[in-house]
Amino acid sequence: MTRTHRVIHEFARYLRTETTGGVVLLVATAVALVWANSPLGDAYRTIRDFEIGPDLLHLNLSVGDWAKDGLLALFFFVAGLELKRELVIGELSRLRQAALPVIAAIGGMVVPALVALAIGWGQPGIDRAWAIPVATDIAFALGVLALTASNLPSSARVFLLSLAVVDDLGAIIVIAVLFTASFDLVAAGVALLALALYAWLQHKRVRSPWLYVPLALITWVAVHSAGIHATIAGVALGLLTRVRPDEGEEEAPALRLEHRLQPWSAAVAVPLFALFAAGIEINADSLTAVFTTALPLAVLIGLVGGKIVGIVGASVLAVKLKVAERPRGLGRRDLAALGMLGGVGFTVSLLIADLALDGEASELAKAAVLLASAIASLVAAGLLLRRSKAHAKADADA
Repeated sequence: MTRTHRVIHEFARYLRTETTGGVVLLVATAVALVWANSPLGDAYRTIRDFEIGPDLLHLNLSVGDWAKDGLLALFFFVAGLELKRELVIGELSRLRQAALPVIAAIGGMVVPALVALAIGWGQPGIDRAWAIPVATDIAFALGVLALTASNLPSSARVFLLSLAVVDDLGAIIVIAVLFTASFDLVAAGVALLALALYAWLQHKRVRSPWLYVPLALITWVAVHSAGIHATIAGVALGLLTRVRPDEGEEEAPALRLEHRLQPWSAAVAVPLFALFAAGIEINADSLTAVFTTALPLAVLIGLVGGKIVGIVGASVLAVKLKVAERPRGLGRRDLAALGMLGGVGFTVSLLIADLALDGEASELAKAAVLLASAIASLVAAGLLLRRSKAHAKADADA
């Protein structure tokens, strides 16, 4: 291996860590906020709203839309790969273990939605804005976890990843139901055929990227053209990828793809989305309006309060009823800290705010999402640091 290849390999390994991904995401968010609120703010909005792409198949998208529809599909593909691996050969391979993050995710969607509806009832736009606090940002939440919880068992990361993926899948289904203006059956049929062909090629152990890359692009275009949010194509392809290595095979396709694509997801896809999604105008009036206007307040409390109540409440109930098992090595206080991380809505919550509302209402909802995500991150970080120290002390005394 040449020195150049070693440097590239080490850089890619560095970018695979959630710590690095979280830091890069934070930097991109900060740049977006500073840029949008600087004298160059008009240039930021011009670039974000600039349309590029052919009219054919509805691909004449703005730069911001390409970031959220295209780049996020890569991120969700990597998340789907990791989730599939955990479901088949990892910590979620047993039904009762896999059940807990699913049940927790459902609780973490239903309760915030009900909280948002209760607070914003009667306000214009709440019929669609209730969906904003249902999502959890995978990249941001895992980044905070990696930065603050080094001594927690690995099952904490698996639980959070699974919860966040299920949560965001649910949010994408909400997007598909609430925000699909038209549904193209032909395009949906093409997407299903492409996914079926991808699964068949995996089953036949075909490895050529010359088949898979065009097939993935066809799937993405078909899902997008069908009127469904295109990120679901990434999750579907990830879940159809083979995770068990064959005899004589060094590593399974899922692991190989995860290693190759995670640096691109962490260093390019998610930060660029954040750069074009988080650039909202913030001033004293808009911050005051978040706390004094019912709709953004509904989003804020839904994320910060509704998430932890829904996630922890559903988890405790599922364990008590013996329909699920608590992750190995995790106690209730650990679950509470992880539940607080569920309030980091960021990526998909910003996306839903963009789709659900227009004008000033959209900007206030986005400001509420950013504030809620910041509050949830800081509170969760404090809780996780305490739990990490408790686990470290328990390990030292053992």
